[in-house]
Amino acid sequence: MQEKYDFGLIGLGVMGKNFLLNVADQGFAALGFDLNKEKVAELLEEKEERKLMATSDQAAFLSGLKSPRKIMLLVPAGKVVDDVIAALRPHLDRGDIIIDGGNSFFTDTDRRFEELKNHGIHFFGSGISGGAKGARKGPSIMPGGDQMAYTHIQPIFEAAAAKVNGEPCVDHLGNGSAGNYVKMVHNGIEYGMMQLISEVYDLMKQQMKMSNEAMESAFKEWNKRELASFLVEITAEILGQKDGLTNGDLVDQILDKAKQKGTGKWTSQNAMDLGIPVPTIDASVSMREISALKEMRMQAESLYGITSLNNEYLSLEEIQEALYFSFIITYAQGMHQMREASDSYEYALDMETIAKIWRGGCIIRSAFLEDMRKAYQKEPKLSHLLLDATIADVVKRCYPAVTKVVSVAITAGIPVLGLSASLNYFNSFRSGRLPLNLIQAQRDHFGAHTYERIDQEGVFHTHWGIDD
Repeated sequence: MQEKYDFGLIGLGVMGKNFLLNVADQGFAALGFDLNKEKVAELLEEKEERKLMATSDQAAFLSGLKSPRKIMLLVPAGKVVDDVIAALRPHLDRGDIIIDGGNSFFTDTDRRFEELKNHGIHFFGSGISGGAKGARKGPSIMPGGDQMAYTHIQPIFEAAAAKVNGEPCVDHLGNGSAGNYVKMVHNGIEYGMMQLISEVYDLMKQQMKMSNEAMESAFKEWNKRELASFLVEITAEILGQKDGLTNGDLVDQILDKAKQKGTGKWTSQNAMDLGIPVPTIDASVSMREISALKEMRMQAESLYGITSLNNEYLSLEEIQEALYFSFIITYAQGMHQMREASDSYEYALDMETIAKIWRGGCIIRSAFLEDMRKAYQKEPKLSHLLLDATIADVVKRCYPAVTKVVSVAITAGIPVLGLSASLNYFNSFRSGRLPLNLIQAQRDHFGAHTYERIDQEGVFHTHWGIDD
């Protein structure tokens, strides 16, 4: 293997193969590696006129890369990443770059970053969103690591990334594990949006008695308006997909047990560690866990039945506005979490940049992200998205619809944990006074945990039930 290649990639599964083909399509010489010789052969079948090669020989792979070597890993998160790094490290030179393109937990990325830095090797945690199609045609890429080293991979990433108005959906996001952290929260928001869509689908099906065909038309129409987004677009496609086995609609034959790979749970857990509320994301994780209890749910249905106390009419406009309201709330929760994480973990995240690179390629891309980008452009230090006046006008407009939708759903016995979490989060957030004074009194009563007063400074404790 005489020719030297610009970019190397380890892991030629669907994502890895597609991303490497994407890089080669941009005119870069791309070299793949996989121990599975069949995957190597599959990639080489698509070589055509591209500057593309693949091998199962690690020595040939490493010797075939230009210095500094730029090596992306697209392998399963966890121990596999550490194993691949351990196999590479003795053969790497100072200044070489390893890029983890998987969904690694951000603390693992911090550990790898520090370990490799001690050997003079640069490490990037770089989230990639867009699925297999995005990897092939242009994903959103979220790299974090040493900014000077990023200049070596920047031209490749900018060429391979999705473009919006000519701007690549990639940028250096910050120090250490910033990229993996942003991708984690991206996935948490994704969990929330998917749950919200499933709930309005359920309302349209059960409360409004709409056919799949009618729902398909509604989602197609919504995708032309404020709700324009990748997830709304594919929901319309799903609702229109016929089942080759039954001649019915495929969606009706899919088991209602949603799987998960952990990134939504990580987002929820870390938000609790930071003290940041993300109840819509929490609800989405909980609903996937409830869905797994299929046998119990069937037993409970036979025991309790389904009792509807409400046949009140809901309009498609009200459903649309409730969904848009809840999308905004979900984005706001995720952005608030990243704002806090940026300070706590010294990422120096730029919130406008995040909104900008999410506008194309990624799973949560939507028309609203341009509004979000403008909000952070106008006020870079905006502490919370819901405090932007322009966005506040939209939220206030949608508020009557979401309150009605949630009310109707609850009295109809239709579960809307995500919609109700979004509504109650907003109602709590916009309340200048909450009843948590009573909780502080309770804590002081049974545990002498003390409390603060509204009329004077200091920390107080009361001997409850005893006259002072």
